[in-house]
Amino acid sequence: MNKNRLSETKIAVLDLAIVRDGGTASDTFKNSLDLAQHVEKWGYNRFWLAEHHNMPGIASSATSILIGHIASGTTTLRVGSGGIMLPNHAPLIVAEQFGTLATLFPNRIDLGLGRAPGTDQFTAAALRRDEHAAMEFPANVQELQMYLSEGNKNGRVRSIPGEGLDIPIWILGSSTDSAYLAASLGLPYAFASHFAPAQLQTAIAIYRNNFKASAYLKEPYVLACVNVIAADSDKEAARLATSFKKLFLGIITGNRQQLKEPVDPDDDFMDPMEEAALQQMIAYTFIGGPEKVKNELEQFLEKTKVDELMIASAVYEHQARLRSYEILGQLKNESL
Repeated sequence: MNKNRLSETKIAVLDLAIVRDGGTASDTFKNSLDLAQHVEKWGYNRFWLAEHHNMPGIASSATSILIGHIASGTTTLRVGSGGIMLPNHAPLIVAEQFGTLATLFPNRIDLGLGRAPGTDQFTAAALRRDEHAAMEFPANVQELQMYLSEGNKNGRVRSIPGEGLDIPIWILGSSTDSAYLAASLGLPYAFASHFAPAQLQTAIAIYRNNFKASAYLKEPYVLACVNVIAADSDKEAARLATSFKKLFLGIITGNRQQLKEPVDPDDDFMDPMEEAALQQMIAYTFIGGPEKVKNELEQFLEKTKVDELMIASAVYEHQARLRSYEILGQLKNESL
């Protein structure tokens, strides 16, 4: 096994803008910026925010505004969406928003696109989302590409700003459908293995085997998102992870809540049947001290051979969350 694969792999952050129990959205936004400023110094490559709606524990509903907030407080970090749920929006609006961001922060903005609503069916209806919108996702991606292209300057409908700017578009997926689309369009592919691990390997194989070189990308490029909760000891990481596990269990059961304080993992805080269901959802979750996390991530990278690793870390205590990302940054640099 190549023990230095972590050093050769770019690392990035997925920030879900989680609102912790007893906190506010304002606290979350301050902590998100603080995290971005720290990971920029620790050598992370990019920082993405994800669009969600009607979730008490997630405050990233106005994703493009938050991207501007993070980009304005950093200098070199790439900032973007992981992702914008395109069926919720007119492609022209997305082109204008990200054209504005890319004008304000040149060569630093990423546009990751997903086809899910990022919410429940009632909220999707409130977003004026067409029930057939997901089926139109491929056409909407191409419409968005047209608005951002240099060749649209004679079009009857133009994105100003946006037209002709270098805004990398990524296709996001949690199943195999988007793998085919990303491959056919020659775009980079990001897989949400932090909550949908089952089809990761199949989706990557489909993408790589069907990839067609484009003006945007000559070879396949795969990013995988995983959960990492690192601490100075395995025991402390297991304690911190109880918050994360309760958060994801709420997603499974439909009882969505804010991020709770960690508890002693030996206190039987979760029913065994619930934990079994949870483990299927969070199979690509790496919890532990530096050595354990490094070994497990090396195995994951060897198995998948992804080009970039994106890290989600739902930790209640802000300083502990910073430390988790710091440890991973140190592990990457120590491997050089």
